[in-house]
Amino acid sequence: MSLARLASFAHKWLALLVGIQIVFWVVSGLFFTIFPIQQIRSENLIRQSQAQTLDTATLASLASLRGNQNALPTKLTIERRASGQVVIAEFVDAPPILFDAATLQRLSPLDADQARAVARAHVTLTSEPTGATLVTEDTAEYRGALPAWRVQFPDGGLSVYVAQNTGAVTARRSDLWRLYDTLWALHIMDWRNHEDFNHPLIIIVTAITLISVIAGIVLIPYRVRIQRRSKIS
Repeated sequence: MSLARLASFAHKWLALLVGIQIVFWVVSGLFFTIFPIQQIRSENLIRQSQAQTLDTATLASLASLRGNQNALPTKLTIERRASGQVVIAEFVDAPPILFDAATLQRLSPLDADQARAVARAHVTLTSEPTGATLVTEDTAEYRGALPAWRVQFPDGGLSVYVAQNTGAVTARRSDLWRLYDTLWALHIMDWRNHEDFNHPLIIIVTAITLISVIAGIVLIPYRVRIQRRSKIS
């Protein structure tokens, strides 16, 4: 079999084999270039907070902080949030606990109303949350700190995730993000977890596509030569 015949055979049948995946790569790649990642992550909806210094003079004695069963914290983090200064206490074998920094009153685990207030203060939307659902297991949409409240807004299908134990906003998910995630799964051919782009299937399909492309390049001079002969005759 001549080189031209071999290249034509490889180009035609290999392209047919991986053609649908090539379309997915092109469509998803075009989508990725059109929409900035900041918009996908809904970073344009985050309410900008003014830089503030921590008022250490109002802090109560942190030495008295204890967790469940009088456990001593291994790490204390002081933050200023919309509701005021808070302390996040971390423990060896227990979930973190949120305290009011001034009174050392325990604030966690947050209830649905508290989670709505945190989510509402986090975004610039004028609409109010339509619901709050407690998430206790990883999902395709969220793999952050658990348990967490999924606070839903009517705008663009936006969901703001608030960690129940720390009151921190851990993720934002919108309809645009969900479309991005679906296209990303098609792009990397990991339709289950949407994360692994080093698995054997994508390596094999990419290698087949590369061979098909090389075969097409090999065919170019033969195709040009045939066209020239047709014009001359």
